[in-house]
Amino acid sequence: MPGPFALFKWQAVLRDWQVFAEGFGMTILVSVLALVLALVLGILFGMMGTAQTKPLRYLNRIYVEFIQNTPLVIQIFFLYNGLPYLGVMLPVFWVGMLGIGVYHGAYVAEVVRAGILSTPKGQFEAAYAQGFSYWGAMRYVILPQAKRMAYPPLTNLAVNLIKNTSVMAMVAGGELMYHADSWASSNLYYGPAYVITGLLYIALCLPLATYAKYLERRLEVSA
Repeated sequence: MPGPFALFKWQAVLRDWQVFAEGFGMTILVSVLALVLALVLGILFGMMGTAQTKPLRYLNRIYVEFIQNTPLVIQIFFLYNGLPYLGVMLPVFWVGMLGIGVYHGAYVAEVVRAGILSTPKGQFEAAYAQGFSYWGAMRYVILPQAKRMAYPPLTNLAVNLIKNTSVMAMVAGGELMYHADSWASSNLYYGPAYVITGLLYIALCLPLATYAKYLERRLEVSA
């Protein structure tokens, strides 16, 4: 009986490389769009988390606590199965992108909030003395300084976001893991399929993880 990594199985993977290339491209596209959404939500809710208005801070905590304390898989399933009952029909690509973006936006919000709180209070006072509103002070004074502290954890979050695109396979999302599962299920060549899939994820994530460590070292040296 041939083993799970028999030569002819590797040859089959190479012969059908387009299957994995298509999933790889879809994973990159979903990751980029979800990351943009996560950054927009994260910056907005991060600023709300440090606002002087209590309702804004409450909205921040509701969003962050709800998202961080429920599994991403459940959130994806809710969007995929629940939205049609509300009359909202979205392609599975957008379901995955929205679910992953909203999920990671909660973590970005905490990183942004921590970066804002690490900024000396004197910077706020100086901005207010120049006539800036809270949001103006955030945009022109506080966030440019806070991003220095936020870059390393945000890079690590980007790595996790890329890996979490694999949950789309559960709703036939068309990304890398779904294509690998579908291809391997059709011929039972699971060993090479998952090895290649893992290597492709490493190709995306390892450079970002290395860059995050570089940023952390720079931050430690300049501290």
